[in-house]
Amino acid sequence: MIDQPVRDLLDRQPAGVLATTRPDGTPRHSVVYFVLDGARLLISTEPGRAKTRDVLRTGRASLCVMGGAPPYPSVTLEGPARIRTTGIGPHTAAVWSRIGGRQVEPLAEADLAAMNRVILEITVDRVYGASYLGEAT
Repeated sequence: MIDQPVRDLLDRQPAGVLATTRPDGTPRHSVVYFVLDGARLLISTEPGRAKTRDVLRTGRASLCVMGGAPPYPSVTLEGPARIRTTGIGPHTAAVWSRIGGRQVEPLAEADLAAMNRVILEITVDRVYGASYLGEAT
């Protein structure tokens, strides 16, 4: 589903713009760090954030990722989304490693709960708006 040129862009770009839907139906956007795990996008966040509440309410989200140099390649990925509170140690470490640019060891579940961390997970079922990737997607 996610073609190699899209994966290559996602591997190069650690951040994107997450879109969720507010209770009144209007869009909400926030810049987030993410990792791609197979067909899933994983984002570390806190349970009290608006994006978390939006996903819990709607069960969907999208992420737009853009390269930082001309011709500014870009792509949007969307799909069903959920909030995970267990089994998140390795995924949180992967996101934090991208943020810091160095390997971070996974923390224990209890430590992540004490730090108020969750994983927002999008299972990609649609890829669109791919531009300047070098190959058709």
